[in-house]
Amino acid sequence: MTSPAPPTALPGRVHHLQPAALTVLAVLLLVGLPEVLGDRGRLAAVLVLQLGLVLTWVVVTGIQGFAGSLTVGAAAAVAADLVLVLPERPALGDLLVVLGLGFLAAVLQQMVRTPRQDLVASLSGSALLLASVGALAALLLLGRTPEGHDRALVALLAVGVALLVGHLVDLVLPRPSLATGVPRGLLGLSLSVAAGALVAFLGRDVGGSAGAVPALVLGAALAGVTAMMALVASYVVVEVTASGEDDRTALPASGADPSPSPWALSVVQAVLPFAASAPVALALQAVL
Repeated sequence: MTSPAPPTALPGRVHHLQPAALTVLAVLLLVGLPEVLGDRGRLAAVLVLQLGLVLTWVVVTGIQGFAGSLTVGAAAAVAADLVLVLPERPALGDLLVVLGLGFLAAVLQQMVRTPRQDLVASLSGSALLLASVGALAALLLLGRTPEGHDRALVALLAVGVALLVGHLVDLVLPRPSLATGVPRGLLGLSLSVAAGALVAFLGRDVGGSAGAVPALVLGAALAGVTAMMALVASYVVVEVTASGEDDRTALPASGADPSPSPWALSVVQAVLPFAASAPVALALQAVL
């Protein structure tokens, strides 16, 4: 069982509307740049999401060793992209080398800093960051062929619409509550899964989909992963904003607001679901 999240100091409109707006922007980047610039545009879009997540994740989670953590995260993002772009026949398994070396670099970076405050928490945050930027790199494989490009378009739209519907529904009616203190509800999760399935169903003829049932399975699976990761991201945001509020109460004369920017929180909420769904989309594209 998970413990309930503490009450958040972030208004509901900020918690949902800002991530929704950034979700639209992310979809426009991932769909629009490949249409204009081809593979280079896809690489640029993925790299923007990766670097944005690296910066905001380090800020939001408070990983110790700010400059070193940014360097390790950014280097891992670039290396993951190059591993999947430079070879003629890249494979997702090639990312294991990047993740292994990246984790080693993160351990060394955390061990050499002094004092070693919050070492375990910082290592955990670094490991999740490395996994997320590596997962985002999977988007580079999703649309390398003409048929894959069309199916990638449908998958990205399904993820984006599911994320957008979830935020808008939970803004109005976050019921029944999925986690105490977190403004996310079962209704929003259910409708977001249905919306993702509907998008995939409507786009079933794009890229030579096998039929209506595989399209529904694809959309529902991607939307389900997206909705669950959106819930996780909301839980993180609630905990961070609640702890920031406690810090402001405990240190009223410090003069500095310890809580991260709402826009940094929104980037995490918008990008993490794309990271979680990218490998799933790649696997389903190969199966369905």
